[in-house]
Amino acid sequence: MPTPITKKGYEALKAELDRLRKVERPKVIEAIAEARGHGDLSENAEYEAAKERQGFIEARIAELERKLADARIIETANRSSDTVVFGATVVLIEQASGEKKQYTLVGQDEADLKNGRISVQSPVGKALIGRRVGDVVEVQTPARLVEYEILEIRFDEL
Repeated sequence: MPTPITKKGYEALKAELDRLRKVERPKVIEAIAEARGHGDLSENAEYEAAKERQGFIEARIAELERKLADARIIETANRSSDTVVFGATVVLIEQASGEKKQYTLVGQDEADLKNGRISVQSPVGKALIGRRVGDVVEVQTPARLVEYEILEIRFDEL
């Protein structure tokens, strides 16, 4: 099943994959060869650390290849919609506190709460999808039930 992703998110995953293949993988192979040269591998901490790092790099490369193969780029620039969809930036007001919040709905790999980017699979993301300006949505958080009113839906370039 295709996974939605912004063009910028796709490019970031591709850049990480290229870096792992072209920089990190050769570096760890060199570290393993150097550690092998130090003799007895059974008591060689450098060798063990390098092999562990190699395992991590290879697993991450495989994960990124799978994610990129499953990715479906969704263009968000110059888009418009009356309802909240993937890529929308949504301005909300919390009903209880009156606090304004702004979130952009992105794919799981792009989510970054500090920068206001939340996954469409998150509780808030799921509650917002398909809603319109003026709608009040309820989100169950671990602490309490939160109500937000949707003030604005727009599409920024991602």
